Amino acid sequence: MINKKTQIVLFLLVALAQLYVPAKMIWDQEDVLKNGSEYKFKTAPVDPNDPFRGKYITLNFDNNTFEVENNKDWQQGDEIYVSITNGSDGFAKIASISEEKPEHHQDYVKAKVGFAIGKGSRISIDYPFDTYYMEESKAYGAELTYQRSQLDSTQTTFALVHIKNGKAVLKDVLIDGVPIREIVKKEHLKNESKK
Repeated sequence: MINKKTQIVLFLLVALAQLYVPAKMIWDQEDVLKNGSEYKFKTAPVDPNDPFRGKYITLNFDNNTFEVENNKDWQQGDEIYVSITNGSDGFAKIASISEEKPEHHQDYVKAKVGFAIGKGSRISIDYPFDTYYMEESKAYGAELTYQRSQLDSTQTTFALVHIKNGKAVLKDVLIDGVPIREIVKKEHLKNESKK
C-alpha cells in the first residue's frame, strides 16, 4: 500500500509532466517562428467545394511535386526530408528530397510522400503545414475569401512558413501581401455597416 506522502509526490510528478508536454510544444513552435527561416509557399487552387473543414482552411501548394528517377522507389506516406530554397520569384522551391536527414546547412522540412504522378518521374509531397486554423466566427468569411483569391489569377496567395531543423510553422496566409485575417475583418465590417 502506498502511503499518502508518496501519493502526493506521484500526483505532483504526473501534473508536472502534463504541463511540460504542451509547454514544450508551444516553446518549440515559438522557437521556430522566432529563429527559423521564413519562406513564402505559393498556394494553388483547391476544390472549391471542400477547402474548409471545421475551423481551418486546407491549403494546396504550387510547388509540391519533385522529379525523381523512378517514383516506384517512393511509397505513399513515407517520411522524407525536403530541402527548401528561395526561387528567383521569391517563393519557396524544392532543392532536393531525401529519405535521410540532410547533413548540409540548407533549410529542410520533414514531410511525406503523397503519390506518384505520370509514368514514373514525379512524386507529390504532403507538407505538414497544409492547414491554416482560424477563429470560428471568421471561418466562413475566410473560406469565401480564399476561394475567390484562388479563382482570380491576378491575385497571389501564399502561406508564410517558418522552418528550422526540419520543423515548420505556418505563420499566416496572405493574399497579395495582406493577411487573410485582415481581409476577412474588413469584409465583415463592410457587411455590418450595410445592415
